[in-house]
Amino acid sequence: MCGIVGYTGPREAYPIIIKGLKRLEYRGYDSTGVALQNSTGLKVYKKKGKVAELEESIVGKDLHANVGIGHTRWATHGEPSDRNAHPHQSASGKLAMIHNGIIENYTQLKKNSSAKGMNSPAIQIQKCC
Repeated sequence: MCGIVGYTGPREAYPIIIKGLKRLEYRGYDSTGVALQNSTGLKVYKKKGKVAELEESIVGKDLHANVGIGHTRWATHGEPSDRNAHPHQSASGKLAMIHNGIIENYTQLKKNSSAKGMNSPAIQIQKCC
């Protein structure tokens, strides 16, 4: 289970996403994260714990962006941890992804992508949570 918030528009994305994540927090989530895209690239920040702990951990970081996504996670598979928190970022650092639920067929997806020659370090399909 999870909660997902996204924003794209003329305003700063981070405050809007954090406000949305805080509204979802009553559901008992155990980790949270945000991905923000700006002219300097994609930044992903994630933390085990409540939204307030994420906020504290990223004070002073580059949070300026007009595009972003945020996630709160309720661990049904995999331990609550910084690594298992979403968004997940590609090895290239150019893509951040959030998903709702369990990707039970990750082994088949990895096999299919490898068969198509997509086995570069930028494509890392693995069981993470």
